[in-house]
Amino acid sequence: MTTTAATKLVTFRLGEDLFAADIYSVERVLRYQTPTPIPNVPEWIEGVIDYQQRVVPVINLRRRFELAAPAGGNDTRILVFNCEGDWIAGVVDQVLDVASMDTSKVAAPPKMFRGLAGEYLRGIVRRDTRLVIYLDIAHLLSSSDRLMLEQAVDDRLVVERTATESDG
Repeated sequence: MTTTAATKLVTFRLGEDLFAADIYSVERVLRYQTPTPIPNVPEWIEGVIDYQQRVVPVINLRRRFELAAPAGGNDTRILVFNCEGDWIAGVVDQVLDVASMDTSKVAAPPKMFRGLAGEYLRGIVRRDTRLVIYLDIAHLLSSSDRLMLEQAVDDRLVVERTATESDG
């Protein structure tokens, strides 16, 4: 008797493209809220949000993946990802569903996807007639991205603390 491994994927849309993340890497789905901007970060970082008394950086996934600018809408959500013990958030156009998937159905990314793009691809999944890009959330940010973000968030907190102390 053979057994097949299964996992659950959260599928979301960016424009016309479908993406997915393992359900265990998704902490929460939030309604969109405008993040507080942070200076001196790449343009694909929208800023930070306060989530469960933690400052969480927000990545605009469209910009990160170099997709066209969004039309905007009521379906826009922020996915809070558990990324190796840290939380990062990503703006998506719409969360579609959570569905079980046979892991043997995951095709390896094409060899032409090398470098940074290849690092955060876990594979490609066929869903009916569509292809879904299965992301490896742990690799969405490089080590240098993480250090830069930590420093920017720390700097932002120092500025906010100083402003609060001078007001009081």
